[in-house]
Amino acid sequence: MNEAFKECLKNRRIIPFPRAKGLVKKELAAAEDDLAEAKDRLKNNKHKYATINSYYSIFHAARALLYSKGYRERSHHCLSIAMETLFVETGKMSNRFIQIFKNSMSLRENADYSGSFSKESALLSISYAQEFLEMAMTLLR
Repeated sequence: MNEAFKECLKNRRIIPFPRAKGLVKKELAAAEDDLAEAKDRLKNNKHKYATINSYYSIFHAARALLYSKGYRERSHHCLSIAMETLFVETGKMSNRFIQIFKNSMSLRENADYSGSFSKESALLSISYAQEFLEMAMTLLR
C-alpha cells in the first residue's frame, strides 16, 4: 500500500464503507447516464456541459471501482490515488486510466472554473469517458 493512499486513509479522504459493494451498480448507472447526457449536450453544442458530464461519467465509474473494494472517497484526488493503489499497482488496470481520470478532471475544472472549453475538449472528454466506462464495466463483471 503506497504512502499517498495511507495518507488518504489517515485523513479520512478515503474511508471504509460497509454499504459500498451494494452501490456499485447504481454508480455504473450514473456513469452511463452522465455519458449519455454528455453526448446529448455535444449534439446541442453545449461543449462546456459535455465536458463536465463526461468527467462525472468517469468519476462515477471510478467510484464504482472503489466501492467494489469496500471504500468511499471524500476527495477526487484521493479517488485517483485509491484507483492507482487498488487497481494499477495490483495489475488490474493500466496506468493510462489514472491519466485519463486526471486529464478529464483538469478539462472539467477548466470548463467549470475558467470558462475554457471547446468542441475538441468536449470530444476528447467523451472519448475518455467511453474508454474509462468500458474498462470499469469489464473489471466489475
